Amino acid sequence: MVMTASPGLGALARAFTRIGFISFGGVAGQLALMHEEAVDRRRWIDEATYLRALNFCMLLPGPEAQQLATFIGWRLAGWRGAIVCGGLFILPGALIMAGLAYVVAAHGAVPAIAALFTGVKPVVVGIVAAALWRLGRRTLTGARPLALALAALVLIHWLGAPFPAIVLGAGVIGWWLSRGDGAGPAALTAPSAAAWRRLAALVLVFALLWAVPVGLAAGLAGGVMPDLALLFTKSAFVTFGGAYAVLPYIAEQAVNVFGWLGAGEMVNGLALAETTPGPVILVLEYVGFLAAYKAPAGLDPLAAGLLGAALVTYVTFLPSFLFILAGAPMVEYLARSAAAAGALAAITAAVVGVMANLALFFGEAVLLPGGRFDWTMAAIALAALVAVMRFGIAVHWLVAAGAALGLALYS
Repeated sequence: MVMTASPGLGALARAFTRIGFISFGGVAGQLALMHEEAVDRRRWIDEATYLRALNFCMLLPGPEAQQLATFIGWRLAGWRGAIVCGGLFILPGALIMAGLAYVVAAHGAVPAIAALFTGVKPVVVGIVAAALWRLGRRTLTGARPLALALAALVLIHWLGAPFPAIVLGAGVIGWWLSRGDGAGPAALTAPSAAAWRRLAALVLVFALLWAVPVGLAAGLAGGVMPDLALLFTKSAFVTFGGAYAVLPYIAEQAVNVFGWLGAGEMVNGLALAETTPGPVILVLEYVGFLAAYKAPAGLDPLAAGLLGAALVTYVTFLPSFLFILAGAPMVEYLARSAAAAGALAAITAAVVGVMANLALFFGEAVLLPGGRFDWTMAAIALAALVAVMRFGIAVHWLVAAGAALGLALYS
């Protein structure tokens, strides 16, 4: 493949603004869209570079599609390109999500809006069940990953173990068991002392980039802002497996620990995230908006909600930029590390168990309201599951169909 000249920041901005507005279809669709744009159409990077970068991003916590956009920007235009591409990939979806979160917060009790979400909720249950089945079928290919998934489910659902501890424990187990396999770190060229100094400097810069805005938000509004910043910063470092993996942890904290919103509102947020462009993890922005909107701490509720949404979005994605800028020069080392691959495989297996807990959480909230089984909700959820698994209908069309059905049945 003959590569074209590296583009300027303007060309990158135009390309990734377009991608940001049309990146529907979840992570698979987003990765395919970036491949078409950067590899096939514009020939900014070659196939091998794209695949190495993707493998590297899959080793990291956080949204791999956004991280891949950041890597492409870094490869083509340094840190400025990383900020432009990674930021514009999420900006359109973040703006749309903020608007939708306001509609839910301010008008969610309007009968027509409530009916829309009533029809959408069981569709989300079916979508989560389909995602769980697909990931489990691909991941649980032996006794070891199956045991890890079951252990994770037991730990998080029945024993109340924290999600970060489960992810860390699974990673340590996978790393330990894979140390002697293939081309482990000992067989590779380790990063130099200069690389470690560069990493330390980046960590210091990003610590300041985190502390200053968080401090300003906490000083301006107080209230829930410090808790939002700490919770979603922590989740950003353990989000292996995408939004579905971290949602049980966030739902437990937001619903049961802090009381920011109800279980039904969490389901609504996931439905909105599934129908907007950008990574599904933008559902966390919705949580931040509602938490601050309901407890504005002296601010106008809308201003507080927008500040909470902006703060959560910022601390959720800031670590992804750090991971790429710090780790991109080490792509070859990490992508070929058997121990790193083993840790990722173990974490992915554990994530299946965590996702099963998410399915139980949403299923109980939607299918057993008040402790009584709702056969209508169950039928809609089953229809959504079949539509995804058997006919491959796109998620955003299913959500739209559920909303229409809700209007017909419940308005």
